[in-house]
Amino acid sequence: MKALSVRGDYVMDMIAGKKKIEYRTWSTKYRGPLLMCSTAKKVAGAVPGYATCVVNLKSIEYVDFDECYHWNIELLDVIKPIHVKGQLKLFNVADELIKPISKEEFKKEVAPLIYKPKRKTKRKRLAISKAL
Repeated sequence: MKALSVRGDYVMDMIAGKKKIEYRTWSTKYRGPLLMCSTAKKVAGAVPGYATCVVNLKSIEYVDFDECYHWNIELLDVIKPIHVKGQLKLFNVADELIKPISKEEFKKEVAPLIYKPKRKTKRKRLAISKAL
């Protein structure tokens, strides 16, 4: 299946139904199912380095105002998270790795993978403020 690397919080927004357009500076002739892979960058509330859903790439249109392409997408399935090394542009991931699951199973599978930044302790904050 064709795959695309996207910032992790954007993938989570796609799953929640909040993100229907992906903005890109480039276009493709490909239309159809697209595996969404979170980039390795650690973003709070995201699952870095994992593919977590499949969307349908319905259409692409160039918008002069934004000077970019709007990729119109809709969520097809959430999947059992698979560790994927992202790449630039579209890339291929073996179909046998992609296993759709229910939303309940997805929540259980994803919960331990979500990145939660560690908070600085009060002692460390005081040491930093005194150093400044």
